[in-house]
Amino acid sequence: MGFELDFRTLRASELRHAPDGWHAIVALGGEKHRLWLTELPHGRSSLAVDLPFDRDFLVRSQAADRFWLALDRRPVGPPSLTLPILTRRRLILALRAVDGASEGHSYREIAQGLFGKHRIPDGGWKTHDLRSRTIRLVKTGLHLMRGGYRALLRRGRKGGGDAT
Repeated sequence: MGFELDFRTLRASELRHAPDGWHAIVALGGEKHRLWLTELPHGRSSLAVDLPFDRDFLVRSQAADRFWLALDRRPVGPPSLTLPILTRRRLILALRAVDGASEGHSYREIAQGLFGKHRIPDGGWKTHDLRSRTIRLVKTGLHLMRGGYRALLRRGRKGGGDAT
């Protein structure tokens, strides 16, 4: 193997202990790899990957492959889950919208925060396109928050799809 991984060299911000085990962020091969370990290996240790055969198996195996390539000091290639810029912007708006809704703001107040007060009419709000868009964004944000974000990982695969 081209690289030995020693978890003792990680900074506190890269390694933390939680009730479910250890969470590590390993910068390697130009990427940040996020690892979950049931136990913290002692010194320089071999690692094994445990991949459940579930609907996310392909995504997990691709991530494990990219980590292995980085450990072996080989190019990991482009990220497979990069979202188009417009999709990213829509998802960011959806998460901001659901944050506003969870804080008790009205759709009008959420729209003002997202799109600017100058774009929200004094009259005709009930039929305005930004009201409909804001409602859709809140629904999308709720869907993502309730687990729909996992569909983003399955984009482009049979049985996967977009979360929105």
